[in-house]
Amino acid sequence: MTHPIPSLEALKSQARALRQALESQGQSTTHSQSLELLARQFGQRDWNTLHALAGNRPALPFAVGQRVSGRYLKQPFTATIVALHNRADSAHFGLKLDFDEPVDVITFESMSNLRTRVNVTVGRDGRTAEKTSDGVPHLVLDM
Repeated sequence: MTHPIPSLEALKSQARALRQALESQGQSTTHSQSLELLARQFGQRDWNTLHALAGNRPALPFAVGQRVSGRYLKQPFTATIVALHNRADSAHFGLKLDFDEPVDVITFESMSNLRTRVNVTVGRDGRTAEKTSDGVPHLVLDM
């Protein structure tokens, strides 16, 4: 299974974390070896190949674990990205957001509908193509 390739900075950070994890288990490894192991985890034959792939594309604007804020159905929120899917066109991203506080998506005082997680597709600008009846995107991230 292949995974979306993170930025070079994220890959190097993952290699450092892998090296530390291996060393905590008593397996001594060099940084170079951890880079090579990481490349194989991403289905590449070596670090140079992975580095070239990561360097030849625009950096992903979103990452799993990233903290975000914005407005969902006109309601303010803060959340964590818990899943990320890079769409084939590399211009849109599927995000699963876990809200810090439930968001009430109904504006009537006599009713409420609280959401704690949502799946949305956003562009690189952090906005959904889907809009409310008055033309406001369903979700707008503070970029």
